[in-house]
Amino acid sequence: MIQVKDVAAAGEAILTEVEKVIVGKRDALELLLVGVLANGHVLIEDFPGLAKTLIARSLAQVMGLEFRRIQFTPDLLPSDITGSSLYDQRNSEFSFQPGPVFTNLLLGDEINRTPPKTQAALLEAMQERQVTVDGITRLLTPPFLVIATQNPIEYEGTYPLPEAQLDRFLLRIGVGYPSAEQEAEILRRRVERRSDSVTLEKVVDRTTLLDLQRAVEDVHVEPSLTAYIVDLVAATRARPDVQVGSSPRGSLAVLAASRARACLLGRDFVVPEDIKAVAVAALGHRLSLRPELWVRGVRGDDVIRACLDTVPAPSTQAAAG
Repeated sequence: MIQVKDVAAAGEAILTEVEKVIVGKRDALELLLVGVLANGHVLIEDFPGLAKTLIARSLAQVMGLEFRRIQFTPDLLPSDITGSSLYDQRNSEFSFQPGPVFTNLLLGDEINRTPPKTQAALLEAMQERQVTVDGITRLLTPPFLVIATQNPIEYEGTYPLPEAQLDRFLLRIGVGYPSAEQEAEILRRRVERRSDSVTLEKVVDRTTLLDLQRAVEDVHVEPSLTAYIVDLVAATRARPDVQVGSSPRGSLAVLAASRARACLLGRDFVVPEDIKAVAVAALGHRLSLRPELWVRGVRGDDVIRACLDTVPAPSTQAAAG
């Protein structure tokens, strides 16, 4: 039986192994692991060259997960993701050829570079963990996790993700540039290993990861904290600068991510700091802002930070029960 302390120990081992190749990005890696433990999909939005693809590949390697990558392009078809039925002339029958979505961890690289019809091919898989082709529904082997990337500055030739699909991502995170010292360390490690490729050790396997995810369900949440989550999400709907606030799916995302973070830190109960730590990543992409704010460079993340400043949080003592 996996206990909370086991989740914390496994999480630390996973992060330590991934940090052999990813330098100075502990906060981003922790949020990504929170998404994995909460059995949610994660959107990484940041500039090119910041190791987004390497992070996803390394995480899959360390957790012993089957990994597939899709490079999204304007000519990609839905069947290129889900698979299709092909006619076998020798047997005179159609046979299903599964697409790359049939994996444990799917990396969708530059997901905003493919048309909405192809983007939508992921919707059923992300929400229901299943794929329907030619009227036949096929279940995806758990865990099924999507890590998607997109570039926030290049809009020419891109197709912004529709709100319905953005809402399927539990978290949206950034990576950020390394400091001068961290970048120097990246170069030092590259010279030392004499190769671009890095082999990481497997820390857990697929079955253990499923047990770790189940252990998150044992994390206690005081009623005062669920009320705080509700108030926080309600505040996004009441702001005059927001056209459409977060839906209840946002409340569920904050709940799931805060429980996973508490578990990762070795606690079997959530505290207000857990909610505050995941709120921006869980809610920032679920808002529709008024056009004038977009012109001024205001993002959903900024609105969530403002809500965190104005919505009173319960005390940590009360949260601990």
